[in-house]
Amino acid sequence: MSAGLRVAVDTDACCAMGRCAATAPEVFDQDPDSGTVVLLLAEPPSALHETVRLCAELCPCAAITVTEN
Repeated sequence: MSAGLRVAVDTDACCAMGRCAATAPEVFDQDPDSGTVVLLLAEPPSALHETVRLCAELCPCAAITVTEN
C-alpha cells in the first residue's frame, strides 16, 4: 500500500501563474476572477502523487504544500 499524500494551498501567497492548473488540472484550478489557485482534490490518488509534487516544486510563490502520510 502506498503512502498517502495531502495537498494544501495558500491562496494569499498565490501569484496566479497557473502552472499547477496546467500541470495537474485534476487537482488544481484557477479562480476565474482572481486567477489564484483553487484546490480541487486535497488527497489525490497515488497515480497523481508525482505530478502534485512537481506542481509544488514549480510553484514560484511556494503556495502549494505537500504532506506525505
